[in-house]
Amino acid sequence: MKTKNQLRSILLPALLLLCLASCKTKQADFASPEDQTRNSKQSDIPAIAAADFKVIGYVPSWAGEVSQIQFSKLTHINYAFILPTNSGGFQALENPSKLQALVSAAHASNVKVLVSVGGWNNGNDSAFEAFAASAGGRTNFTNNVVSLVNQYGLDGIDIDWEYPDNGNSANNYSLLMQQLSTAMHNMGKLLTAAVVSYNGASIQNNVFGYVDFLNIMAYDESGPNHSTYDLAVQSLNYWKGRGLPAGKANLGVPFYGRSANEYVDYKTILSRGGSANSDSFAGIGYNGIPTIKNKTNLAFDQGGGIMIWELSQDATAGNSLLTAINQVVLSRTGNPGGNIPIGSTVTLKGFNVKYVSGENGLQAMTCNRTTASPTETFTVIDAGAGKIALRSKGKFVSSENGTAAITCSRTVMGDWEKFDWVANADGSVSFRGNNGRYISCENGTQAMTCNRTTISGWEAFRINQ
Repeated sequence: MKTKNQLRSILLPALLLLCLASCKTKQADFASPEDQTRNSKQSDIPAIAAADFKVIGYVPSWAGEVSQIQFSKLTHINYAFILPTNSGGFQALENPSKLQALVSAAHASNVKVLVSVGGWNNGNDSAFEAFAASAGGRTNFTNNVVSLVNQYGLDGIDIDWEYPDNGNSANNYSLLMQQLSTAMHNMGKLLTAAVVSYNGASIQNNVFGYVDFLNIMAYDESGPNHSTYDLAVQSLNYWKGRGLPAGKANLGVPFYGRSANEYVDYKTILSRGGSANSDSFAGIGYNGIPTIKNKTNLAFDQGGGIMIWELSQDATAGNSLLTAINQVVLSRTGNPGGNIPIGSTVTLKGFNVKYVSGENGLQAMTCNRTTASPTETFTVIDAGAGKIALRSKGKFVSSENGTAAITCSRTVMGDWEKFDWVANADGSVSFRGNNGRYISCENGTQAMTCNRTTISGWEAFRINQ
């Protein structure tokens, strides 16, 4: 990742650029193991469903406004950066009020927020090297991470140590990530990391099991051609070839360009006369809309998500690269925006080939009916902001915030009664509640819930079948 100090230097001479060239710039969520009794037929649905594709945007403390973020097109946001100290503590967080506003707005849109620790900051890796070299330093850092997550209501932490060296440094990195993994996952939080595009041997293979996913910085190669499609392919192949699961491999894309002597925001390139449909202008190499879309499709085919450095560099309206990413996401999830049957009455058939019942609002909902009566039919209601509600017998389905079995007993529509309609690649549909979790049919053996972090067979429903 680039930090504030690096970005503010974009107009300095080429010599400084060469010093920075070695810096690579920079949400499936951690999930408890599913019930081991599930039927093996669930393998018919990919482990990483299209609906679980991640779109991760970095938000710097020093640039951009929270109100300008397109939350509906993101799944995760990384706030950059907080810097470590040699003892495993933190330097003061820059612009904490912005982080607080970001967490509040993101959570209202079911978007997760992590804080990124580190970044390339004039050799800041020395602090990681110092504290990670001892068990006491690693423990102190882990405790401080836990406190930071709790203080700001974060969904996890992103480690941006650029980069450990081979040998003792690599071993200390692995030990640190192992300890952080235990701490974060015990809290139900995420642990992620930014990694170099390729030749990253100092990130040992054992790290793959500690993290929820890696953000692969497939950009900032030397010169204008710093982030080609071929580099994206090479980067994904490198990490997956080493054993990183595809679902944990997020392809990084730049919202900036490079020339021989400067870094330039994508929006600035357009303001100078560059085209959103090109990758080159006046000696500046960047990713325009066609390349961004091609890379997003590559990430769908070969990885688990796409990562963006960074959101404030984007243009607006039809030139927005984030919008281009979202258009691919909607296409690949089978939901281009107009095929949700708003106003229609539907039935929902679960993995066990039984119908979902609203139980007339008298008890928790089940998925055990062999035929569909009016109690097993639901009207799809437009809940605003791209969300839907399900109403049966005049009452709304409620997620109960994932803390109890779901019901169909609400007379008014609040946040718990609003869901994302998620189209799966196999034609089924899943429902994501306000808590960011999916409704599960529980295979018809118990009351339905809204507490699953990923989509498998029990979290997929057939419409009108």
